[in-house]
Amino acid sequence: MIERGVTLDEINATLKDGWLAKDAKQGTYGKVWVFAYGREWIGRVFAEKEVSVYYKLEGDNLIVLTVKARYGDNFERDGNIHEI
Repeated sequence: MIERGVTLDEINATLKDGWLAKDAKQGTYGKVWVFAYGREWIGRVFAEKEVSVYYKLEGDNLIVLTVKARYGDNFERDGNIHEI
């Protein structure tokens, strides 16, 4: 997660408040959330960070498969912007 610049708080917020990812593969689920960012990442300043969390459910367990982060602005969204 650290090399992608995503915190555990952002993962939890995405799972709780995010909208369904349109690109989740069959048998898996995905959630997406856009966070206000306004900081530097790898030498550039970005206004927003889009976090996508892909997971599957096994019984009562949620198993995170992968986490993606994209940095930029004006991401398409289905919800509000989180401030973290």
